[in-house]
Amino acid sequence: METLKPSLSHPERVHVVCAEPSIANHFLAELRDVDVQRDSLRFRRNLQRLGEIIALKISSQLSYTEKTVTTPLGQSVSKQLHDFPVLATVLRAGLPFHQGFLNYFDQSPSAFAAAYRIEGTAQVRVQVDYLSAPSLDERVLILADPMLASGKSLVQTYRAMLRFGQPRQVHIAAVIASPEGVEYVTREIPEATLWVAAIDEKLNEQAYIVPGLGDAGDLSYGSKL
Repeated sequence: METLKPSLSHPERVHVVCAEPSIANHFLAELRDVDVQRDSLRFRRNLQRLGEIIALKISSQLSYTEKTVTTPLGQSVSKQLHDFPVLATVLRAGLPFHQGFLNYFDQSPSAFAAAYRIEGTAQVRVQVDYLSAPSLDERVLILADPMLASGKSLVQTYRAMLRFGQPRQVHIAAVIASPEGVEYVTREIPEATLWVAAIDEKLNEQAYIVPGLGDAGDLSYGSKL
């Protein structure tokens, strides 16, 4: 499937990883494929892989310091991260995606939120009822959630996390986003840079991404009541 490139209000703040050919496109295709989705272990692994790829992309925007490293044969000057970012995600679908970031930023502290949509309302409403985070003051924050649909859960989660401090840099990462969600997040969190594997066609009437991939939490961990 060709990656759509909708008109965005702030294109300089939105990076679409699968806009160019790479192995990320292969992992994304497997995530969408209803036949491959039957293997929940492979589904979770592909979420991890895309988390790793996006982590590498984000790492190019971080600060580094030079450090001299002693090898068995001499010394080498290399660039190392000034400090590791705080990695935040939304339970439960975000866990495999978060693990991909943690595989690369292996010294990072983590933050977690529980957020869910309230069904049966005329408009999409989201409830955030659990937060755990280290201090965010003057830290780089990466907030990762695989599906950016309406964007309301991400925005509410981010605002709730600000009780732990004001980050100096904010990155939001998703696997699949809707154009509506991208517009909402970039408007409501103007300090953030957004990284997504793909931007799909639209949201349907139930606020699910089309064509999307289904429910990432159910596909990772089994159906819920």
